[in-house]
Amino acid sequence: MALGPTEQKFVLHWGEMGTRWGVNRTVAQIHALLFLANRPLTAEDIAEALSVARSNVSNSLKELQSWNLIRVTHLMGDRRDHFVALQDVWEIFRVIVEERKRREIDPTLTVLRECAIEGDTDSALEPASLARMNEVLTFLDMLGTTYDDYKHLPPATLQRFLKMGGKVARFLGPDDKDAS
Repeated sequence: MALGPTEQKFVLHWGEMGTRWGVNRTVAQIHALLFLANRPLTAEDIAEALSVARSNVSNSLKELQSWNLIRVTHLMGDRRDHFVALQDVWEIFRVIVEERKRREIDPTLTVLRECAIEGDTDSALEPASLARMNEVLTFLDMLGTTYDDYKHLPPATLQRFLKMGGKVARFLGPDDKDAS
């Protein structure tokens, strides 16, 4: 399976961006390839298209499946697994944010909550340090709550919300003194 120059550019760039987001380059490239594909691809198709080892493809596919960004499908008369990616960019965004929250934010919130409880009785912890820990807890808790409020909104509503951009801030006014 040969990629055209524009597809190559997209796949290579997606791999580069993946590394900046903490994702393995090959994982990101496979995701990009499957996103662009107009048919389900086998692991062999992917290895050939990207010129990467079959074992690397296999591990990368497992990673993408664990993120719920791709799924296995089967074709009549072919016993091999074929892979397809989510095609809706809003759904991809939702899944990535949900997984990052589950893997990164939720465990951090758990530890911060423990620190807040333990910090109240830890005589070695300075009050200013505890206050900063609690600020991080409040901030991440607010982000999580906001995400939970928005995650079930239809994409059209989210689009309208995002297009409003700075208009919301102007509507709310310039007073940023209220930290609550």
